Order: sequence, then C-alpha cells, then structure tokens
Amino acid sequence: MSRIFSGIQPSGELHIGNYLGAVKNWVQLQETHAGALFCVVDYHAITGAYDPAVLRARRWGMAKSLLAAGIDPAKAVLFMQSDVPEHTELSWIFTTLTPLGDLERQTQFKDKSLKVESIPAGLLMYPVLQSADILLYRADTVPVGEDQIQHLELARDTARKWNAKFGQEYFPEPKPLLTPTRRIMGLDGQSKMSKSLGNTIGLMESDDEIWAKLRPAMTDPQRVRKTDAGRPEVCNIFQLHKAFSGVEAVAHVDGQCRTAGWGCMDCKKVLAESMVQELTPIRRRAEALDAEPQRVLDALADGAATARGLARDTMREVRGYMGLDPVVIPSAPAV
Repeated sequence: MSRIFSGIQPSGELHIGNYLGAVKNWVQLQETHAGALFCVVDYHAITGAYDPAVLRARRWGMAKSLLAAGIDPAKAVLFMQSDVPEHTELSWIFTTLTPLGDLERQTQFKDKSLKVESIPAGLLMYPVLQSADILLYRADTVPVGEDQIQHLELARDTARKWNAKFGQEYFPEPKPLLTPTRRIMGLDGQSKMSKSLGNTIGLMESDDEIWAKLRPAMTDPQRVRKTDAGRPEVCNIFQLHKAFSGVEAVAHVDGQCRTAGWGCMDCKKVLAESMVQELTPIRRRAEALDAEPQRVLDALADGAATARGLARDTMREVRGYMGLDPVVIPSAPAV
C-alpha cells in the first residue's frame, strides 16, 4: 500500500505561501491516501539560534493552523516530530552511511552556511534527519516543492545504500509528488514568500488586513499606466488568481489584463474577494480551536501514538537486520 509522508517546519500560523505550496495539497491527498502522515518537524527548527518560548508558540500555531486548514485527524496522522524519538535514532544510523561530500554539496547547506560565522553541525546533517523522517515510515511518496527535490534524492540514495549493505529490499525509494501550485513569489515580487520578510499574507488575517497587503503588491513591472496591456504570465498577482480564483474567473482576469480592460487595482480587488471566500472558513475553524484548545492536543496525541507504533515496528526490524537486536547468549560452538 502506498504511504505518503510530508513535514513542515513550525513557523507559527500558516501563511498563503506554505498553504498553497504544501498544505492545500495535503488536504486533498488525505482523501485519496488513507493514513497519510503529516509532521511538524520541530527538530529541524533548532539547527540555528532560537528562543524556546517562541518555538513553543510556533509549534502550537502550526498545529492549530493545519487542523483549521482542513487536515482531518480521522483521515490523516498529524504529529510533532519530537514526540517520536525514533526519528533521531534512525537519523544516526543513516549518518553512518552518508558521505560527507554528499552533504556539503546540498544547495541549501551551501547557501545557509555562507550566512553564519560558526556553522552548526545540525545545518550539515539536516538532510540526513529529513531522510530518516521519510524512511522511518517506509513512505514511498513525498509531496514536495521543487526546492526539496535534492533532499529527496538523498533519501532515495540512502534507501539504496542501506538496502545494499544489509541485503534487504526494506526501504522503498521515495518518489516526489510535486505540488500542483507552482512556486509563487512574495508580494514584493523579489523573493520567496516568507513571514520574516513580510511579503506574504497569513491565513488568519482579517479581510481588511488582506486588502492592505494586496493593494501595494507588485504586478507586471512594465505596466505603468492603466491603458498599458498587461502580461499575466509574468504577474505575481495573476499567479495568486490561479491559486484562489475559479477557472472562469482566471480566464476573465487574463482577458481583462491583456486588453487593459482592467487596471491592476481592479484585478487585486477581485483577488481579495476570492481569497476572503477561501480563507474565511479556515479563520473560523481556527477561532473554534482557540475556544477548544484540547482538540489540538488530542489530535497531536493520537497522531503521535499512531506514528510511534509505526516507528517502533520499523526500528525493531532495522536493528535486527543490522545486528543491533537484543543481545542473546551465544550458542556453544559445534565440536
């Protein structure tokens, strides 16, 4: 049976970047892949400097947001990575198989290591833990964005190495399932959507806050006057329309832009209406969870129990194949 696993860092409440890039797809996948595993990867969030109080708040905010966005504990397994210690145990095992050069070639490591004076080992080992996250559940399908393909290839390579070394076809080589939403740039049109850069919109923001952020957002830079014909294919606002507006509305927006029938502000107003229509139910569910926070805790506890059961089964078998099973008294040598 096919098994899906995917994880998300605890950055607090969801914004439209990670909602469109991952979570909206997860909500759809749980309908077709019973028992899909979705993990808040809090161990990955401690590879750099952080405030424990902020991390606690962000873990809570992400769990609540995932449930509000539509992750259903009756259909999918939602849990905190740190509630399943086997993640780090398998990560250490994979560390013994992973060449240093493979880790140093990882694009994200090269980019992030340039920004710090003292490089923590966790930054280098991040992809090994990511491989363990996936293979611990013997997942064969991983919903990812294009920026995670290199890390997933390391997980595939790790599965091959372990299987070859221990003479088993135990770990599947996980395949990527690319999110149907292409990468959307931030509202500034300059970089990837990020809460820290202030170029995105939170799922819990009010209608007025959504409009306040959309109003100055970057559009087609060559469209200076309202009478200038637009190029939807290069306009970031149009990409958001494709994510939030219906097919007919997107076609209408396309035509109005190319013929200068609408100005950019007209286009943004229609987008704001589409976003409010989709995000308001999420905001309402989040408010209900705030009123009954035990529901969040129960969902995480149930998810962790299920994940631990799967993880323990995997590690029991892995230890056995590797000679790490319980020590026994050796039998007497044959005469």
